Amino acid sequence: MTAVQLTPQDTVERGLALAADEGADGCVVLVAETSSTNLRWANNTLTTNGAMRGSNVTVIATVGSGEGTAAGVIGRSSVTEDSLREIVSAAIATARAAGPAEDARPLVDGTASPDWDLEPEETSVSVYEKFAPSLGESLKQASAENRRLFGFADHEVVTLYVGSSTGLRLRQALPRGYVSSTGKVGAHSAWVGTATRDFTDVDPLALDTELTRRLGWAGRTVSVDAGRHPTILPPAAVADLVTYLYWVLDGRDAFEGQTVFSKPGGGTRIGDTLSPQPVNLHSDPALAGLEAFAFAVARSSGGSSSVFDNGLTLAATDWIRGGKLEHLMTSRYTADLIDVPTATPGIDNYVLSVDGASGSTDDLVAGLDHGLLVTCLWYIRVVEPQTLLLTGLTRDGVYLVENGEVTGAVNNFRFNESPVDLLARFTAAGATVPSFSREWGDYFSRTATPPLLIPDYNMSSVSQAN
Repeated sequence: MTAVQLTPQDTVERGLALAADEGADGCVVLVAETSSTNLRWANNTLTTNGAMRGSNVTVIATVGSGEGTAAGVIGRSSVTEDSLREIVSAAIATARAAGPAEDARPLVDGTASPDWDLEPEETSVSVYEKFAPSLGESLKQASAENRRLFGFADHEVVTLYVGSSTGLRLRQALPRGYVSSTGKVGAHSAWVGTATRDFTDVDPLALDTELTRRLGWAGRTVSVDAGRHPTILPPAAVADLVTYLYWVLDGRDAFEGQTVFSKPGGGTRIGDTLSPQPVNLHSDPALAGLEAFAFAVARSSGGSSSVFDNGLTLAATDWIRGGKLEHLMTSRYTADLIDVPTATPGIDNYVLSVDGASGSTDDLVAGLDHGLLVTCLWYIRVVEPQTLLLTGLTRDGVYLVENGEVTGAVNNFRFNESPVDLLARFTAAGATVPSFSREWGDYFSRTATPPLLIPDYNMSSVSQAN
């Protein structure tokens, strides 16, 4: 007998009904339907393209009430009517075997999305209708000019359904895409990347023009020693560092003394000035072009995330305003723990800006007498959580700036820097623009950042990495 495949709405309703029948006191069912498509190219030739679909179901069952509430969480892909019963039973059994959850709160009260009954949205290779022909032209052009192009383009749409025993019925579909392209001439390489919602705003020929410019800078190579150098970070490299900072804005970790946002002697640094500069870090699920889920989504509890908060409405949040730390990420439980009035869960986007800043990376270059331009970073890891000291490598393009012009390519470096410290030390900034992190962008791409000039960026050693 063929297994019965359920619609997302049927999965939610039947999962909740099964949980009630088996004695759960509360239940949340999350169904994520993902449709994706991709293009790949190497050595100036399109190598693969494909389309995929996936489905994932998470059941959160609660037993008990008040401070004695326990939760069990089970997730699985490709759920059928038969396997759904197994998942619900396993979630309830897990809850009954667990102790009371410290983050237990009443499940979020029910609201319903007006589009709850709609099917999941899908993408297809047609999303590249405008992009693909221009990509073909850039590949031909690269071949004619003895350059080699390597890269990929991905697009996905995630449609999320969330239902609960309290009447919650939420649906939201989010598109997300990005392009990552590397150009090579001989031993020299350069990289560019960009994020998009639908590929109508991505011009492969413009990306290739920038790659060609950067590869041209490598016509002259210069050896530069390690040390502290005036360094320009374009928006992509700023996103490489600030995304890590964003992920560390966890209220509980800060309260427990584990992060750079912990106050010496106990508590958090909320209210402290992190930078003398008028720098702002802001998230909003409704940001135009960077739209994110408008409600909390938690498939597990930990740090400042709580499964009891699923469906909690997210609001625009200033994490840093005018250089001062305004908020940390909190669940309802964590908000009470660290004594702040309102829960501020994480949001899947951010905008870093500097009041009054204008101009581009090229404008910062034009104003620099001598220093470096670092186009992207990679292999970033934390060294010291209490200062958020990070280490990593430069990659695919470090350039020498002399008298306001890029005059050559230089060797790669290992760096040691804290993004929190950098926000206090930068001496010039440009306008904030949509950005794409080389290190993190394939799964956190909804970012906007400015270029920054750091007067003394710490290149701790020369790297042999290409």
